[in-house]
Amino acid sequence: MAPQVPTSTPYAWPHDASLSPSTTALLIIDMQRDFLHTDGYISAQGYSVARFQAIIPRLVSLLSTFRRAGFPIYHTREGHDGHLATISSRERHRAGVNGARIGSQGPMGKFLIRGERGHDIISELCPLPREPVIDKPGRGAFTHTELDAALRGRGVRNLVVCGVTADACVSSTVREASDRGYDVLVVEDGVESVNEELKKWSLEAIKIEGGLFGVTASCEAVISAVESWDNAKPRANGLYE
Repeated sequence: MAPQVPTSTPYAWPHDASLSPSTTALLIIDMQRDFLHTDGYISAQGYSVARFQAIIPRLVSLLSTFRRAGFPIYHTREGHDGHLATISSRERHRAGVNGARIGSQGPMGKFLIRGERGHDIISELCPLPREPVIDKPGRGAFTHTELDAALRGRGVRNLVVCGVTADACVSSTVREASDRGYDVLVVEDGVESVNEELKKWSLEAIKIEGGLFGVTASCEAVISAVESWDNAKPRANGLYE
């Protein structure tokens, strides 16, 4: 039986029906304590993190499914070295105006500083040793990082993207990936923003013009497609070939 593809809009993804561990990777964006914990950076800016915390169980299921099927998995973290050389004065000013200056002290260490407890990925989605963690100094995961080289080195051309936030780091990364020729699927109930309108229009912007930046699908649809691929793999003597 041929494996199924995710039910996605506005086109069936991947466009060339190439879903497999040799072509497709899961990219989990910035599921860090600073963005998901009540003592973190986002909360210090006055936003509720309840919307972000609500997607954790879905991403746990998604991550487990990709792991079982042997697909490559990449995690990202936004943050800066302690010397703050990678952050512009404008960015520090903007964050301060909004209530939490990057590099200032919080309950889990300095906000968005590498090595601090708040910078780390939440325990529920903790990367395995074989899963690369891409540390990025800004919103897009391809800018000033090794992500593109790492993906191309493995032959990856399709990306399943999830995480936070839909309107900032997810959106920036998806647009960068599109410009680099990747076929992108965003998990529509696996991303979040600080409010529903931001999330809604971020997802709509991805799908405009027949999928200008990619497609969207539900977490359930992606899991079903990956499980279908896994079940359809050739087997020999009870083992995968």
